[in-house]
Amino acid sequence: MKPISTVDVKGKRVFVRVDFNVPIADGTVTDDTRIRAAMPTIDWLVKQGARLVLASHLGRPAGVGYEEQHSLAPVARVLGRMLGSEVLFVDEVTGEMAVQASLALDDGQVMMIENLRFDEREKKNDATFAADLASLADFYVNDAFGTAHRAHASTHAIAAMLPAYAGFLLAREVEMLAGMLEDPHRPFVTILGGSKVSDKIKVIDTLLDTTDCLLIGGGMCFTFLAAKQHQTGCSLCENDWIASAGEMLAKAERNGVKLLLPLDVVVADSIEDTSTMELCTADEIPEGKMGLDIGPATAELYAREIAKAATVFWNGPMGVFEVEQYANGTRQIARAVAANEKANTIIGGGDSVAAIKKFGYEDKITFISTGGGASMQLIEGTPLPGIEALKQST
Repeated sequence: MKPISTVDVKGKRVFVRVDFNVPIADGTVTDDTRIRAAMPTIDWLVKQGARLVLASHLGRPAGVGYEEQHSLAPVARVLGRMLGSEVLFVDEVTGEMAVQASLALDDGQVMMIENLRFDEREKKNDATFAADLASLADFYVNDAFGTAHRAHASTHAIAAMLPAYAGFLLAREVEMLAGMLEDPHRPFVTILGGSKVSDKIKVIDTLLDTTDCLLIGGGMCFTFLAAKQHQTGCSLCENDWIASAGEMLAKAERNGVKLLLPLDVVVADSIEDTSTMELCTADEIPEGKMGLDIGPATAELYAREIAKAATVFWNGPMGVFEVEQYANGTRQIARAVAANEKANTIIGGGDSVAAIKKFGYEDKITFISTGGGASMQLIEGTPLPGIEALKQST
């Protein structure tokens, strides 16, 4: 990928695909993390005298036109406050008004078009729509790592229509995640949680070729426990994936990887019925009980491994951390990762980011990825269309 820093952008219109898919409540942005993540690229372009045209999606509109709850107008206001200057907001995605607004920009001025997904052609990677977007600029920059795994018009087709470059955020994401796999400082400890083994089996397979220790938690651990013929009660267990989990256990042994499963778990009759919560060993979960968090012995065991690490990668919570009664395992893991100040610590997007923020440790982490699905796809070795398009651009 060619970095945007290699080209003279002064006086040039630069179309920047950002990921401003942020939470909005009552017209107010409630978490500006993704906006701040794009600021290095935006700031640099402004200082270089570029004329910026910013584009993003937000939420899941129907694709048939304007929807107030999915408008990017509140985002433009937040960005304007961060920049200290007004961001011109164009309340259409393509069309004559957007073209004329882009042509009228001054050096260092920023405009933002409306939600790309208000037009159904965006998700269809439509070439005509991409051409309309390309008409707004002289250069294209992709800084939206969180959508790099999608072949959409603004992340894929447009890259063949303009000189295309990588923004600083996207380049940093690739550098950190690829570098972690290719040459990690050791010991390299990986923590994987979340609900389903099926979502991460390729990631596990890849990581078992490079990690030294793999700690499993969350709902996915019960499929692994079942592969070891343990009783899992009515915990989440993907029966069709038990054999695959068994294969991963065998691969870990062959590769000399320390793969650890929970020793104890917090169980209850249901997520809602916290009055039935109890602690039990992980190998004999009672019938009618479901595992909802790792137990304290497991959290302590995992924390000891994390403390030894020189590289830590974490993706996926240890339990249903949104419910306070089942949040302790995830909290303890977050604390352990944050406490290892000598290690290169990387959070792989998704719920892990929400957890690290909830427990107040985000400032203690080396790198927090902005892309859950994209980071997992990069790690498993599946090409990301948004990145491949940049590589192919001349």
